[in-house]
Amino acid sequence: MKKRPLSVTIIGWLFIVVGTIGLLYHGNELRSRHPFPTDLVWVCLVRLIAIVSGAFLLRGHNWARWLVLIWMAYHVGLGVLHSWSDVVTHSLILIVIAFFLLRPQASAYFSSRLQ
Repeated sequence: MKKRPLSVTIIGWLFIVVGTIGLLYHGNELRSRHPFPTDLVWVCLVRLIAIVSGAFLLRGHNWARWLVLIWMAYHVGLGVLHSWSDVVTHSLILIVIAFFLLRPQASAYFSSRLQ
């Protein structure tokens, strides 16, 4: 097995931390609202996806790499509903993450885990 690139480690932990903070933040709202607030459940699910994709990214699963990129693309789309500064910010983050996760070193790491 090839050694995990530092960029994959950083991105994986970043997604775990961001997802956990978001889940804790929004999870507190579950107690104070309607018994089944679908919008809040959706937000928590998106945060949980970040945690899962970050964890499996660290384990070298190729599908997690694509899930991270889809997660960021989803946030670019959400930015359209809010402001252009959100679109630009999330687009730049997506480009940086895609650059590091699609580099030859990262691709070699993920492909070595398939065998």
